[in-house]
Amino acid sequence: MTDLGDRVTALLPRARTELAELVAIRSVAGADSGLADECLRAGEWVASAFRAEGFADAHLVPTADGSAAVVGTRPCADPDAPTVLLHAHYDVQPPSDGDAWRTPPFTLTEVGGRWYGRGAADGKGNILMHLTALRALGEEVPVHLKLVVEGSAEQGTGGLEAFVPEHADLLRADAVLVCDTGDAAVGKPALTVSLPSMVNAVLTVEALERDLHPGTFGGAAPDALAALVAMLASVRDERGTTTVRDLPDDQVSSGAPYPPERLRSDAAPVRGVDLVGDGTIADMLWARRALTVLGIDGPPVPGAAAAIVPRARARLNLRIPPGVTPLQAQRALVAHLHEVAPWRVRIEIETEAVGEPFRARTDGPTHRAMLEAMREAYGRTPERLGRGGAIPLCTVLADTYPDAEILLVGVEGPRSHVHAPDESVHPGELRDMALVEALFLRGYGASASG
Repeated sequence: MTDLGDRVTALLPRARTELAELVAIRSVAGADSGLADECLRAGEWVASAFRAEGFADAHLVPTADGSAAVVGTRPCADPDAPTVLLHAHYDVQPPSDGDAWRTPPFTLTEVGGRWYGRGAADGKGNILMHLTALRALGEEVPVHLKLVVEGSAEQGTGGLEAFVPEHADLLRADAVLVCDTGDAAVGKPALTVSLPSMVNAVLTVEALERDLHPGTFGGAAPDALAALVAMLASVRDERGTTTVRDLPDDQVSSGAPYPPERLRSDAAPVRGVDLVGDGTIADMLWARRALTVLGIDGPPVPGAAAAIVPRARARLNLRIPPGVTPLQAQRALVAHLHEVAPWRVRIEIETEAVGEPFRARTDGPTHRAMLEAMREAYGRTPERLGRGGAIPLCTVLADTYPDAEILLVGVEGPRSHVHAPDESVHPGELRDMALVEALFLRGYGASASG
């Protein structure tokens, strides 16, 4: 491992330079982002980088949601060697409030030993993890490789999920590395073994046909924003536990514990603010229902008129642990919101996206090879974790390739603050996970041939 580890370490400056190039491309997917050209540029950057590492046919393919995925192959000399599919995504979340960032969102910047920038961890850091591992191995890759880097993972519109079953032979593999998760903490490797189901929905409340003066009608005319606030307040109790009815809330996490003091350090609640929920931290994060209000449409405070609001909206995210289907979760959410709507206001609930729950196999040779690679790279036993983030692609891959083992790994961690301002990656995690991947590919190929 020493020689391979030295090679990975020597490649880290190149990884930083290329990650900076990739972060600088504003590849926010979605028709309303206005950045389709940037997404295409990011996809072409990825295809070119992997062509240089032996994926001679790496190219962009269109998917049903208007995005493009990078696909490619790199065969090895042994026709009987197993095939590993490498996954990542090049699209990123919008930077949201740019003023909330301590560094420019699309400029990779080092602060306090971490590299900051949108996509630095999720998921452009994982692309550089793949490239660094392959460069460290050089020609010493004893497996056939396939590649898919999607361009709409953050959009939630299912481009790659539709593409996979329609092109099953193109991506068929014995093992799949879905690289969109990460560690338990810096220096603490982890394999993600379960993901929740997920429902994203937009709730619209209508109470009036037009704005009204509160001095004339306030107190008697229904207020859409007040109705929305009341409905949103009903989805959590006084302890902060999600209360959407008809959904189980008694599961416990089977993964490693998550100490409250570590959550306080990772999540950084304001001093004096309580943590929420009535289970352990691991239970609340990975084994219980959780409804999050992602955004609200109403008059902004600056410039708000003295008027009763006739119409208001909220975007909601409901995550449910394995064992509950998205359809069950969707029905429960819709029923709950209809039941708690006050004053018979008119409501509409539009489901934007759903994700199926996923449990990884943990008893196969691929899983064992990854555990061994993590032990060798980190010098410690890796943890098995649940994750709160849904990745619908995993279920599609499992259904399309029932004999394949799917591993969820990556460079992200609790302090990466993915999807939020000040997203970052720790360079040590990029280095160590690139070494893990290199060790895994070498070890998995050797064990299969043996």
